[in-house]
Formats: sequence, structure tokens, C-alpha cells
Amino acid sequence: MTSAASASSLGFEPFAQVAPIEFRANATETDIKIIIEAAYRQLFGNDHIMRSEHLTSAESLLKQRHIHVRDFVRALALSNLYKHKFFSNNPQVRFIELNFKHFLGRAPYDQTEISEHVNLYIKKGYEAEINSYFDSSEYRDTFGDQIVPYYRGFATQRNQKTVGFVRMFQLYQGYASSDRARTQNKKGCLTTELATNTATPVRTSGFGKELQGITRGKRDKLYRIRVSQSASGRIPQIRRGIQEYLVSYEQLSSTMQRLNQRGSRIINITSA
Repeated sequence: MTSAASASSLGFEPFAQVAPIEFRANATETDIKIIIEAAYRQLFGNDHIMRSEHLTSAESLLKQRHIHVRDFVRALALSNLYKHKFFSNNPQVRFIELNFKHFLGRAPYDQTEISEHVNLYIKKGYEAEINSYFDSSEYRDTFGDQIVPYYRGFATQRNQKTVGFVRMFQLYQGYASSDRARTQNKKGCLTTELATNTATPVRTSGFGKELQGITRGKRDKLYRIRVSQSASGRIPQIRRGIQEYLVSYEQLSSTMQRLNQRGSRIINITSA
């Protein structure tokens, strides 16, 4: 997990600081309302859902404790509303990317995962593709029956590849963004990265800082290089800036050489 300062500058602080939302045995009516709102927000990518579009039947079953949160979230995903918003208006690969984001809270790790879901849809159809996420051991181990899915691609967790941190930013466009705002894409956001097994650098919005992730080959371990950027004779600087680079083992040596050539001072190197 990145630091609180990095989470703030990268724009995912609301998710880094909030505990998962769980349906507990002593949940009040207000608690259940929060759970329902969180489920809609997670599955529909912050898109505005009118009251008339709500799945009132599924909501009622959850309020009466006849179904679990996983059942409720599954019902939302299988609804015509979800299908219309994210399947009908998107290319298939983009649809699968969003399923990973909405249901598992992370980005696809590699082309193999995309291919598996494309083949599943072709062979068994839409419902089988949706159900595969909720019936997976990954979903059960991560969220169980009573936790609302959440964006976990920003955190380092068991069985989660570090490249997922970098790729999550290609799918996540800010706390207030809508996934439907990007439906004009003719292909998935991660198509090129997954095909070439690379990761796009992640840049913060201010002070020229960046967290750069590059992963190639079989080694997944990443290293964080903290650098004090020296002043350039061509560009006036009031103060030295601190930059962080998140690089793979294979890129570690070349990155250090490049930084030294720029006159930057390496503060420390730690395992990510």
C-alpha cells in the first residue's frame, strides 16, 4: 500500500482510508441503506442511478435478511440495467475489464485472464460470465457473503500481483468519475498493456511527482526508489522535490544509472 500522502496525491484516498462495508448481524436500517448505496456505487461505477431504476425487489430481500450481500450484488450485476450500461455500449474486452473492476475490485493481471472470460462468454453466454466472478474462490476469500466489493487494487494483498496496482489506475479515473463516461473507447483500456506485458507509468497531479511501474518477464517483485531531485540550471526551482519510482527488478539498475546521470540523489531503495 502506498503512503497516505501518495494516496492523496494519486486520488484514491477515499478508498485507502475507509474500512470495508459489511452486513453485520446487528445491522440497523440505516446500516443496510449504506450497504445498498455502496453496492450501487461499486457496481455501476459511480454512474447516477434513478430511483425508478433501483432493484427494489432485491433490496427488499436484503433488508429482510432473506439474501446475503453477495446475492444482492450478483442480482445487480445480472440485471438488465447493468447489461445496458456496460455490456450493450462497450466492446467485449472493455466489458470484462469493468467486470474485474466492479466485482473483484482490481484490474485484470494479464491477457490470459481476459481470454478466459472471452471464451467463457462465447461458450456459455452472459450469465455464465457474470456468475464466474461471484462463484470464484477469489471473491469468496476476499469478500465472503456479507462484504460489499471494493477497490482493492491499490493495496498489497495476499495472492495479488503488484502489477495490478499500476493497471488499476488505467481503470480508475478518480472518486467522482463515471465508468460510463469512457464508453466511447473502441477497445479496452488495458488492451495494449496486457498484450505486451507492460505497465503504464502512474503520475500524480502535482509537483511533477510520479510513481512509475514497469513489469516485464517472470519476476513480479518491485522496488521503490525515493529520489531528491536536484535543481537544474535551465529550470529554476524554489525547493528540491521528492520523487518516487516503482520499478521492476529488471529495470532497477538502468533506472539508477539514468537518475545518476540526471544529477538526482537517491535517498533510499526499498522493496515495494
